[in-house]
Amino acid sequence: MREVLAEAAFQLFLERGFEQTTVDDIVARAGVGRRSFFRYFPSKEDAVFPDHERCLADMTAFLAEAGDAEPVDAVCDAARLVLRMYSANPEFSVQRYRLTREVPGLRTYELSVVRRYEQTMADYLRGRYGESGDGALRAEVIAASVVAAHNNGLRTWLRSGGDGDAEAAVDHALGVVRRVWGSAPAGGASSASADGDVVVMVATKGAPMWRVVQQIESAIGQG
Repeated sequence: MREVLAEAAFQLFLERGFEQTTVDDIVARAGVGRRSFFRYFPSKEDAVFPDHERCLADMTAFLAEAGDAEPVDAVCDAARLVLRMYSANPEFSVQRYRLTREVPGLRTYELSVVRRYEQTMADYLRGRYGESGDGALRAEVIAASVVAAHNNGLRTWLRSGGDGDAEAAVDHALGVVRRVWGSAPAGGASSASADGDVVVMVATKGAPMWRVVQQIESAIGQG
């Protein structure tokens, strides 16, 4: 029923527009009552992103089972769960991306979901690095880096209409994060890769997170 409602909602959003579609329209298209809709989705916005709650749960479970894996490798692999969710249904993912770009409310909702993924990874990294010293800062910056890199690759693929290799685009972007943070000590030093392709970013402890993410995305875009 969750999938039926989500499909009915999305078809109507594409046909009529998001703002012009009501919950009554959605349940009429799906052939169910309003109570059925709200049993699965708190709002219309949730119906546009029916798969994120499950993916967040999968990511939490994945990181809980990561054990002694290298922390940056673990969060990069966790980010790929989101990629697989998108690439499993390219047509829907591309249509949703385009709809989200057109509706400011959906963009705001999407940002809140992205923030939850980022916090899930940051929570895991704080558990590995600790809260003392720069451990908490390092966790936040690396989580933001992973999200920025993943989204750079994913959105490049979505903007292309789903053409090309989504995994290759995301792996390339996450490779930058691995090279910068994967083997770096707490002080933030980074060693060059074998081919000399390396990006080093230095940020002061008090730097706002948006500035750190902006620098990372800029470095990836120039790579």
